[in-house]
Amino acid sequence: MSSNRPACCSAIESTWPFNDALPGIVMRSCHFDPALLAPTDFALSTIAVPVTIQRSVAKRQTEFLAGRLCAREALQTLTGIPDVPGLHEDRAPIWPEGICGSISHSHGLASALVASHTHWRGLGLDLETLLPASRAQRLAKEILTPAELNRLGSLDPSQYAERITLTFSIKESLFKALYPLVGQRFYFQDAELLNVDSNGRARLRLLQDLSRDWHAGRELGGHFCYFQERLLSLVAIPA
Repeated sequence: MSSNRPACCSAIESTWPFNDALPGIVMRSCHFDPALLAPTDFALSTIAVPVTIQRSVAKRQTEFLAGRLCAREALQTLTGIPDVPGLHEDRAPIWPEGICGSISHSHGLASALVASHTHWRGLGLDLETLLPASRAQRLAKEILTPAELNRLGSLDPSQYAERITLTFSIKESLFKALYPLVGQRFYFQDAELLNVDSNGRARLRLLQDLSRDWHAGRELGGHFCYFQERLLSLVAIPA
């Protein structure tokens, strides 16, 4: 693995920000700045750049590079091999055999986590900046089910925006964790956030049949926290 770090990305951090320890999961993060991206940064980092990324804007290139740097460092820690996940046609990462993982990025921060299938079947990670209250109001009906909307009645505008952001984020994490297992897309209205607690735990329920194992009514746990001034959510499916 190259010891050279591109100027557009910070040193890799190993902070675990969630309240609950989840054994067997390795997480790595870094900051990135598209304004500092150089044409040679992928070669410097010894990371192959897919054609679709080559054709994209500097922001997309830099977040891809930062996410892969984090993923490689996490895989190196987990397996001893500095693999870099490929990019599937549907834009999902291609992880080494026997490994699950997830990558996310938001406004200059990238994170990746990985685990062995011995311990975890699926992982979904999502980073978000908090939605402004006005935008949260506009997006609420797209993201939340009627039942979820009904539970928001007593929240003030800032709490309302925070809950909309969290619901969006943890449903994104749910999709990332389950999509590799079920092989079909599903949407915001196909799952419901049942409750959250002060320890950063969440409970979700599927509202759509996705497979024999993942059917309507099945419940899953999730985790969330604030990390580097962003909302971070995780759905981890045990083996």
